Amino acid sequence: MAKPPYTITTKMVNLISKISEEMTKIEVEEKNIITPALRKISRIKTLAGTLEIEGNFLGEEKITAILDGKRVLGTYQEILEVEGAINAYKEFENYNHKNIKELLRAHKILMSGILKTAGNFRTVNVGVGGKDGVTHIAPQPHFVPKLMEDLFDWLKNSDEHPLIKSCVFHYEFEFIHPFSDGNGRIGRLWQSVILYSWKKAFIVIPTESIVRDYQKRYYQVLEESGSLGESTPFIEFMLEVILKSIEKSLKSSVKNSVKSSVNTEDKILKLLKENSKITINELAHILNLTTRAIEKSIAKLKVENKLLRVGSARKGHWEIIINEMH
Repeated sequence: MAKPPYTITTKMVNLISKISEEMTKIEVEEKNIITPALRKISRIKTLAGTLEIEGNFLGEEKITAILDGKRVLGTYQEILEVEGAINAYKEFENYNHKNIKELLRAHKILMSGILKTAGNFRTVNVGVGGKDGVTHIAPQPHFVPKLMEDLFDWLKNSDEHPLIKSCVFHYEFEFIHPFSDGNGRIGRLWQSVILYSWKKAFIVIPTESIVRDYQKRYYQVLEESGSLGESTPFIEFMLEVILKSIEKSLKSSVKNSVKSSVNTEDKILKLLKENSKITINELAHILNLTTRAIEKSIAKLKVENKLLRVGSARKGHWEIIINEMH
């Protein structure tokens, strides 16, 4: 396939540089950031974000309940959309981003129960609406399979930076609009899958939720790119969104890390108050932490003059030197 039309700008180069720097920070703190808890939080934000863009406002609380197997109030359509999105994103780490059959599989999972043609390209003409009516007439259906094959060929063979490729793919996918429904959700999902293939840390970066926060601009740059005949404005916008997503994830992980640390110290003090001769190994076992993590928290408590070791390591005991628990 010929290269899709776009222009690499100075703004893009600068954004790619900043994103790469922020991703390095995440990779350094990977053990603290990519935790099961944060993965779940990120997934819920992702699901809520991508669904809200399409008008499904069940929100994070109800999505969490559905994930936990609880019943929630909502229309039949809303519940089906949430369940489809949950199931589609469950396969997130397994999709082969270069395989067109995998994209069709993702659409089938996403739209199962909603669309009779789930997992198949459209066979009807479609137009994309905006505030002024129809803003884009998608290519005729008989062109769709070849256009999608060409797009995947470019994705597989292009030497462009993965960040650029993910944005270009997203725009071209929306331009082709290959399905009769679910195009927005699949386009955002597949960009995230491409990003994940580049850096695994994208498993905890809910880009879709930031797109939701800038939804009006998202549709504007899609229209601007369509009018311009190239995806340049859309690429710049999405790179900004990716950077904001990473920065927000870093801030969130720092807050959670601090909160977790404080909670751990409180739990240690509580256990030491109950048993002043408890060992570090026993603390680690009870709190389901490594001995290194316990030692680090105890060292901090000593520096803060909240804890004192009296006697030897084997026969001594702990003495709490604060008057009240925090």
